[in-house]
Amino acid sequence: MITGTPDPGTSHASAPGSDTDDQLLLARVLAPYKPHCRYLRHASLEPGEAGGRPLTGSGAFTIPEPCYIDDTGHFNAVEFNICFNQLAYYTLAATIRDRVRGPFGEWTMNDYWARQLPHILILDMHSRFRRAMRGDDFRGEVQLVDARQRSGHSGPLLLIDTLCRFWDEHGGRCEGKVRVAVTDPPA
Repeated sequence: MITGTPDPGTSHASAPGSDTDDQLLLARVLAPYKPHCRYLRHASLEPGEAGGRPLTGSGAFTIPEPCYIDDTGHFNAVEFNICFNQLAYYTLAATIRDRVRGPFGEWTMNDYWARQLPHILILDMHSRFRRAMRGDDFRGEVQLVDARQRSGHSGPLLLIDTLCRFWDEHGGRCEGKVRVAVTDPPA
């Protein structure tokens, strides 16, 4: 389980995890997405605690209309993937911004921005839809459960195991497990 505490020697223009700081970071994380596909509206990072809850990114989402199909009337697997990506990108970036000790403790924000799109890959994704939910207003979280460095055939590889879940206030819910690889992690 990945837990961590922010490095006390780190300073920010605004306090790490503050609403302003989180919104600025979120805007940068979502910049590569088409404007109509920026579903994550607000996000925050909880560093986790030893023996308790792992490092977790939480967020509020809105999908005004599906980006690829007529409205299905429910949150679906494609939207699950996009929402996972957006919240996972935010969670990794916030972990680095806040200098949370752990697998990203030595990364800089420049290391992250250079790797966000070309080097962060989903290796395996499993999702379970427990009860149908609408996409117009819901919450989600991504937990970083484990991270380990490996040697790959094309160089070093950082493998990250995550758990994620999404839910709405009407009882809709789904959950998943996603393994992510970061190719070419900084030395």
